[in-house]
Parts: sequence; C-alpha cells; structure tokens
Amino acid sequence: MAGISDGDSRAAVRRERLILLILAAVQFTTIVDFMIVMPLGPQLMRTLQIGPAEFGLIVSSYTFAAGLSGLVASSIVDRFPRRTTFLVLYSGFLLGTLLCAISPTYHTLVAARIATGAFGGVLGGMAMTIIGDVVPEERRGRATGSLMTGFALASVAGVPLGLFLGTNYGWQVPFIALVIAGVPILFLAPFAMPRLDGHIHQVHAHPLRSLTETFSFASHLNAFALTVALMMGSFTVFPYVSTYFVSNVGLTEQQLPLIYVVGGGLTLFTASAIGKLTDHWGALTVFRTISPISALLLLAITHLPHVAVSVAVVVFGSLMVSNVGRMIAAMTMITSSVERHRRGGFLSANSSVQHIASGMGAYVGGIIISESENGLLERFGLVGWIAAGSTLISLWLAGRIRSLEVTPGLAETISLGAAAEATVDASEPIAAAIEEC
Repeated sequence: MAGISDGDSRAAVRRERLILLILAAVQFTTIVDFMIVMPLGPQLMRTLQIGPAEFGLIVSSYTFAAGLSGLVASSIVDRFPRRTTFLVLYSGFLLGTLLCAISPTYHTLVAARIATGAFGGVLGGMAMTIIGDVVPEERRGRATGSLMTGFALASVAGVPLGLFLGTNYGWQVPFIALVIAGVPILFLAPFAMPRLDGHIHQVHAHPLRSLTETFSFASHLNAFALTVALMMGSFTVFPYVSTYFVSNVGLTEQQLPLIYVVGGGLTLFTASAIGKLTDHWGALTVFRTISPISALLLLAITHLPHVAVSVAVVVFGSLMVSNVGRMIAAMTMITSSVERHRRGGFLSANSSVQHIASGMGAYVGGIIISESENGLLERFGLVGWIAAGSTLISLWLAGRIRSLEVTPGLAETISLGAAAEATVDASEPIAAAIEEC
C-alpha cells in the first residue's frame, strides 16, 4: 500500500508541475501582451498616423478594462468551476490578442485592447487561485516562485524579443506570435487541470456587499490612495519613454530592445536585495529613501537631451530599479495594513485600482504631450514634473499607512511579485505570496 501511495504522490507532483508550467506560460503571454505596446509606441504612432493622446488611449484602454473586469470578477468568480473560468478567460484573451494583430485602424485596435484587457486582467488572479486549490500548503511557496518565472522571462526575454519582431516585421507580428504560443496552452489545459469545483457550494456574500465592504474601511482607502499616487507617478511617463528616446534622444528603433533587456535584468537582479533591505530597515524607511531618487530620475528621463545609447540605458535602468524598489516597500506596507481575513478581497480590489490608475496616468500623459511638426515630443518635461510631484505626494500618503501586524520576511517574500506589480502585470502575483506568510 505504501508503494501505491508513493506512486500516487509522485503522480500528483507531476500533475502540479504540468499545471504550473501552463500557468507560468499564461503569465508570460499576458505580461508580454500588455508591456509590448509601450515600446512599440514609435511604430504605432507612425503607422496608424496618431498622436500621443491617441497612443495613450491604446495603453489605457487595456488597463481600464482590466481594472473594471477585475472588480466584477472578484465578487462573482467563485461561483464557477476554476477550470471552466480559466479556459473562458484565456480563450477571450487570445481572441482579443488576435483582434489586435488584425486591427486595420486605430479605433479597432482600441476596441481589441479593451477586449484583451477585460479577460487578461482577471487571468493572473485566477492563476493564483488555481495554485491555492491544487498545490498543498507545504509546496505553495515554491509553486508561487515558479509562477513568477513567467514574469522574469517576459521582462528579460519576451518584451525585447517582441520588440525586435515588431520593429523588423511590423507591429502586428508580436501579437500573432503570442496567439501562436498560446493556442497549445489552451488545448493542453483541459487535460492537465482538474475541474476544481469544490468551492461552488459554499455560501458567498452578495457581490455588491462584498465590494462595498472592501471600500468602506479607512485603512483600505489610505492604501488605495497610495496605490493611485504610485501609478500616476509611473504611467504618466513610462508609455512614452520609447517614443521620446527615438524622437528626441536620438536612439533608433533597433536599439530599443537593449533598453528593455537591461532594465528588465536589473529589475530582477535587485528585487530580492531590496526586499531584504526592506525587511531589515523597515518598509517606510526604504520607501522614503528610494522615492525621492525615483522623482529625480523621472525628471531626468523626461528632460534627457540627445545622448549616447549607454547614457539612455543607465538612466532607464536606474528608473526601473527605483520604481520597483518603491513598489516593494509600498506593497509591504499596504499588505501589513489590512487584516488577514480581508486580504483576499482587498488585494483583488487593489489590483483593479492599480490598473485603473495606470490607465488614468497613461491617458493624462497623452493629453499633455504633443508632437511637433518635425516629430519631436513636446511638453514631456511637464509630464515628468507631474509624475515627480505625484511621487513626492506618495511620501505623505505612505506615512498614513498603519501596520496591523509585522510579518517577518514579508518584503523579501513578495519582492518579485511587487516587481511584477511595478510593471502593472495583469495579475495578482502578491496575493498568493502573502498567503505563505
């Protein structure tokens, strides 16, 4: 009997690994799909003959849709089998990505981005939920770490590769490649995943009641305010960096992948180290140390003159590291300020707030920036001042966050998840990490 039990155990572990591989692949495709639009800005603006405001709407349409769908899904998703929900969401995401690839006009592309965001914005949270249902608690931490490899590969390899394909073969090609990569995952998932419907017969609160409760606590509102300030301090600037580098700084579109390879690599290399420092010195101290540096770098990158590629790489990479650093410290504070039994609903809502605030930032930046007759971006410096101001406001908002408990090692545990959140990954990578603490 022991041999049979050991065999069953090994079979269960093999199935877990296959499910984790599927979920990590889904994480990879959703992150690349969202992030690739920003570095493709110069080509999209040129090909579709649009200005910064229209491009900003392409970026923000995804995040607005992701935020709103996340709010709805957080209150109703537990009423359906996990596998069915996952398959519907991923099918919708791939269909939306395909529509992006074949969109002939600006308006159809915006509509396709809305559809993609509506499904992709819920997929990350569903992946974390499936891990919680499938993987035993003693292996769940490693499982979460395995899922984060999807973020790592997307940042270091996926986005630069997609940018290379888009630059050399057309902006539609990265989306086509993502669909081709995603279809085998979609067909494999029904055979690898169990139905996962044991939760359906549980009693669930009314969706509106659950949502209202999440937004009725002062500690939650303080945390949401900090999240909004952080996103406004990032996404008024980041969507337009590639276009500014090409138009004003003098980089070629072929040189842009190098910027993202270095930025993604530095982010992954430093995330864990910043997490350890946050645990050692305290989240608020680290946040108040890094945030002013981030504000200065936002001003530097939005006022950057014609410089060598190496200088642009250093400035962008430093800004990425500081952005991730303040996000790790902020998410540590935010997570510790919420009662444990409310964290699931709160983190889902916070992810939605984050997406919506990112969309607001991208849209506001696009409205302010204009393009001159000779193709230069104008008033990007003003956007930098707004982003820096929002970053400095976040220093005051962070002081309003009150910790309810101190969990040893929390910042180091969520460091890579916070790095994903700093790029507005369409998922909830922090939620599962918190459950391990």
